[in-house]
Amino acid sequence: MATKLKTDTTDQLFYSNELLQLTVLGGIKLEGLDRMRVTIKIQEQQSSRPPVRHNLDLYNDTQLEKFIRKVAEKLEIGTNVIAASLSELTEELEKYRLDKIKEKEENLKPKIRQLTKIEQEEALTFLKSKDLLQQTNDLLNDSGIVGEELNRLLMYLIFTTRKLEKPLHIISLGSSGTGKTYLQEKVSQCIPPEEVINITTLSDNAFYYFGKTDLKYKLIVIEDLDGASNALYPLRELQTKNRIVKTIVQKNTKGETKTIYLVVEGPISVAGCTTWEQVYEDNANRCFLIYLDEGEEQDQKIMQYQRLKAAGKIDSYKQRETQEFLQNTQRMLQPIKIINPYAEQLILPQSVFKPRRTNEHYLQFIEAVTFYYQHQRKHRTDKTTGEIYINTTLEDIENANNLLKEILIRKSDELTGACRDYLEILKTYLSKNKRKTFTNAEIMRTLRIKKTTLHRYHGQLQSCYYIKKVKKKDKSFAYQIIDLQEYKKLRESIHTVLDTTLSNLKKPKVPNRSTTQNGTQNNQ
Repeated sequence: MATKLKTDTTDQLFYSNELLQLTVLGGIKLEGLDRMRVTIKIQEQQSSRPPVRHNLDLYNDTQLEKFIRKVAEKLEIGTNVIAASLSELTEELEKYRLDKIKEKEENLKPKIRQLTKIEQEEALTFLKSKDLLQQTNDLLNDSGIVGEELNRLLMYLIFTTRKLEKPLHIISLGSSGTGKTYLQEKVSQCIPPEEVINITTLSDNAFYYFGKTDLKYKLIVIEDLDGASNALYPLRELQTKNRIVKTIVQKNTKGETKTIYLVVEGPISVAGCTTWEQVYEDNANRCFLIYLDEGEEQDQKIMQYQRLKAAGKIDSYKQRETQEFLQNTQRMLQPIKIINPYAEQLILPQSVFKPRRTNEHYLQFIEAVTFYYQHQRKHRTDKTTGEIYINTTLEDIENANNLLKEILIRKSDELTGACRDYLEILKTYLSKNKRKTFTNAEIMRTLRIKKTTLHRYHGQLQSCYYIKKVKKKDKSFAYQIIDLQEYKKLRESIHTVLDTTLSNLKKPKVPNRSTTQNGTQNNQ
């Protein structure tokens, strides 16, 4: 008998044979393969008898037998014919459901774009550019990222490490409305979309229910860490251990209790934004922290860009084209082992807080720069293992130092980023007005800072002995900065250590002379 299931609309599925027409009203659910609940309408072909409608589970034999007898009685047709028709319908629905599930899964999978030969050649030519980092920064500007020259390049390189076994992570800090999310979003758009997972909010156990390898070598972009606060623990475990495991209890089809392990594997690279630096301290310790530029010059750049965009003078097509080109260059980067022959001689400033983790981040970032320059580095082969690797060069270390100086300065500062920014603005204000003391009321009016924020800053500055209270002649109190040069000294000390270390590495090595047993000297 010829059979056919018509699936033109998902809300009504039509199946017919020579004797009967069956309609599945409302379609079928794709979830739960252990059941097949349907609302079905059965009627005879070419007959004026009213159809029979019923709701049942086609996998439930008891329900099915009762339904067959009911239809046979009302339509006056043999039960064998009805049973055969329902059996055929069930098989067709099973095929239809499995096809739909497969189609849904394929649609959810990110589409991996295959580059043409010309696109590959263009990307490779770019990656072999002499001034690669500067050209990359220029393209980031052309993609629509206004200002933030250092932060955008730093973030882009950190996003590139998602392909490494030990990726780096980054948190953007700044007050509300400074463009943290915008910067993160725009830089992530320069990464292939199939390798990026954007998240707004997360439930407590959300990470455990990804597929085992769904997150592997992916960039996880969290719009606001406040929206993912409940999932920060498994996120930290993924960052540190590259793997999370959760045990849950489920009942099988026989009603037996069974323990199931949910395993999700990394590595992953994580990016997030927040205004609260201290709230996410555990996560911040695992990440690079960047502080957005809240200065007047950056404000002017952004407002000018907004005016140009409103006037229709921003070429959005060129921006998208630039983003796609940067995505293509990322696709041409392949995982490769990196060895840093200078690692033992690289020393961090003693002023850096939590030096163990900072030292690891420093070495990893140098590795990230080397990885980005992989098409300009000689590929070597380990004679023992046959593994291919590339070596870090002094150029990579110098590039990393230039990008990380500000990060290391912040890592060496006991003040939070917002408090430090306030203190430096305060110093500029006092110097400009040739003042030594200041009051809360004066600063609130002049610098337009909220009372609660100002009290928080002054509390932190007093507890760390950056400012002190002084009594004025009228017996009222004011504040005074204890050392106006402390941050300049900190900056100079870090620059000196990094520059001196690099300078020593660049010096030509003088061969040691040793006397042989014959009294001659040989180079060692």
